[in-house]
Amino acid sequence: MRFRHADAIWSDYPELVAGALHATGVDPAADVGPRVAEYTARAAARLAGATESAFPEVLAWRRAFARMGLRPTQYRCASESLLRRLRKEGALPRIHPVVDLCNAISVAYAVPVAVLDADRITGPLLEVRHARGDEHYTTFGGGTEHPALGEVTFADSAGRAHARRWTNRQSGHSAVGEHTSRILVVAEAMHDGGAEVVPELLKTIAEELAAHWPADLAAAVLTPSAPEFAFGAQPAVGAWAPQRRVTPWAG
Repeated sequence: MRFRHADAIWSDYPELVAGALHATGVDPAADVGPRVAEYTARAAARLAGATESAFPEVLAWRRAFARMGLRPTQYRCASESLLRRLRKEGALPRIHPVVDLCNAISVAYAVPVAVLDADRITGPLLEVRHARGDEHYTTFGGGTEHPALGEVTFADSAGRAHARRWTNRQSGHSAVGEHTSRILVVAEAMHDGGAEVVPELLKTIAEELAAHWPADLAAAVLTPSAPEFAFGAQPAVGAWAPQRRVTPWAG
């Protein structure tokens, strides 16, 4: 299985910094509550000084959404939506330990983080690209939508869309659930400093996954010159590939 951003995405959004991580061996049994509390506390402390709409990470995604022809206050990137909910309600919803952990890390870094059930993706390719308009997107309520022509989506080889409006909303089809054992995590930043933040964020997620599950891990930061992440077998050339058993980031 391969994950990549289409060349047109890199061309249209040269400020994009992306990272991908694949992990096996996860389940819904882990207790991530203390770690979720720590990361959300970091986000809450930052929110005490400014609303999420003033964060550079969020403003950069608002500019990207505006370039996509979307109203940024109507369609928000995932991290902005989570931060807004945290600010208004004081907590994030509890969904699944893996999702809860990644959502908490997302608000701590103010960067969108997608978590997909890798076994629900039809290979050999999952690509962030402009929609053709015939892709099928499954809502969390079980309905079917078709991304608009030109909309940025995560599309697999079967023409299934695993996201709407790029980082706005994931698909119910590949949502992590109680039977999920293998995940693909994608983090994407648009702001200045993203090149430093995304590798740190990926490392944080990998260390938390390794601490809570007996997971095998591989990860990579993606660039226009190295845009592809191979997962599910041997890691991509240049990928961070700890294949975790004991200490995932040693050395």
